Amino acid sequence: MVRSIQELTVIAEALSVPIRVKILKMLCEKEWYVYELAKELNISRQLLYLHLKKLEKANLVESELRLEPGDPRAKKYYKAKPFRLVIDNDIIKNLRED
Repeated sequence: MVRSIQELTVIAEALSVPIRVKILKMLCEKEWYVYELAKELNISRQLLYLHLKKLEKANLVESELRLEPGDPRAKKYYKAKPFRLVIDNDIIKNLRED
């Protein structure tokens, strides 16, 4: 549940760009390795990381570094965190102003 104006603002900003909503939708369906997700979306990894950073700040996604057998490089995987977002008049009236 959203408890403060700041928290709601961060979430709203994260979801204000259609590509971020698409990324979140994909991450709700399954976890993705950054390289594969960027390729699927046809955007650069650098741009993808900027979008993922906004989604992470909003506490909507999380990442994990993994070492896989035979590959000396760690791979970063992302997935959606469980969340439920409800906004109505009562929620807005009761938001903290911190």
